[in-house]
Amino acid sequence: MNVNDVAKVFDTILSIPGMGEAVKIDLRMSRKNVLLLNQVIELGIAAKAEDKTGLLDSLSHGDLEELKTLANDCLSKAGLNELSEKLKLLASK
Repeated sequence: MNVNDVAKVFDTILSIPGMGEAVKIDLRMSRKNVLLLNQVIELGIAAKAEDKTGLLDSLSHGDLEELKTLANDCLSKAGLNELSEKLKLLASK
């Protein structure tokens, strides 16, 4: 399958009725994994231009913002906002 076909499949899956409904997830994970999850989400969104699957191109701006909010909420609930910001500063030097 080429990139265009993959993007169409993702778009089809994401448009299935009920896929836009909110679900409640009770998630327990270590702070280490919260920090890693946040990084993975941020790096994935930042690499949107290099996405070879077409998945990120099929997402709306609102969906991407929702993912960013999720990542930030996880950091907040784990009390890792300040640590995450300091790690970003270290990485940028």
